[in-house]
Amino acid sequence: MELRHLRYFAAVAEVMNFTKAAARLRVAQPSLSRQVQDLEDEIGVDLLKRSPRGVTLTAEGKLFLAETLETLKRVDESVEKVRALARGEYGELHIGYAPSPTVEVLPPALAAFRYAAPGVKVVLHDLAGDELCEGLHRGRLEIAVMIQPSAESGAGLEFEELKSYPYYVAMAPGHALSKLKSVTVERVATEPLVGLRRLDYSEYYRILDGIFAPHGVRPRIAVECDGASTLIAEIEVGRGIGVVSEVFQRAAGRRLVYRRISNSEEVQRVGIVRAQKGDVTPAGEKFCEILRKISAKEEGKTKRR
Repeated sequence: MELRHLRYFAAVAEVMNFTKAAARLRVAQPSLSRQVQDLEDEIGVDLLKRSPRGVTLTAEGKLFLAETLETLKRVDESVEKVRALARGEYGELHIGYAPSPTVEVLPPALAAFRYAAPGVKVVLHDLAGDELCEGLHRGRLEIAVMIQPSAESGAGLEFEELKSYPYYVAMAPGHALSKLKSVTVERVATEPLVGLRRLDYSEYYRILDGIFAPHGVRPRIAVECDGASTLIAEIEVGRGIGVVSEVFQRAAGRRLVYRRISNSEEVQRVGIVRAQKGDVTPAGEKFCEILRKISAKEEGKTKRR
């Protein structure tokens, strides 16, 4: 039994006439009659009563027609789902992300993607850098939007840069450094620093090392925080200053004061990370393309400012 047998039988049952059904299906009438007869022979029951005036359904035929229509409906739905999957418009997409660095590009990209592919279920995973890399390696994440991982944690991963942001010193309003237009790395090293927990944010300390080590100084870590919100609060109450990227300012707003680090070329690179041997679905590729367009649009806005 093949699907065409079911489709032929359903067509005949719908119009109750072999000639009309053959015209609709664009097949020869004798061939259609033979195919339906083959179906009845395989099942072992008569589905149709034939007469010179046309055909009618037997009791068995009525039951088989209902089951046939349901089967064909499921087949058609499955075909459409597979085609939608191939177009990136169906399925489930697991995306890892780091909240603060991606605040400029991720929310508008998600909004645009949900509009473009409403049939795709997006599952977001808010994780630290090392956890994002592990998720990509293990296949739990399809892509991640995050800070560029180190050579060690990024082994076997591909990084595509979307945006880069210079680093600033964040401080409470009224701090002595707020009187300066910019601050040197050496001056930052003399102040107590509020940072993130080394255990959970190893990439953050790699960045600090990239800023301070070339100048032969080390940061004075006074407080370690478990997230961006705590870091903002600790700086705001005067526990120390912070080294943050330009995009971080969007999360903290006007609660803090920011001054550019004048003698460091270090930047925070944010982009798309995927496993080199991973399988990114069409939906994932569609989302990546939207991310690129959003990033290019934001870059254009920055240049116009």
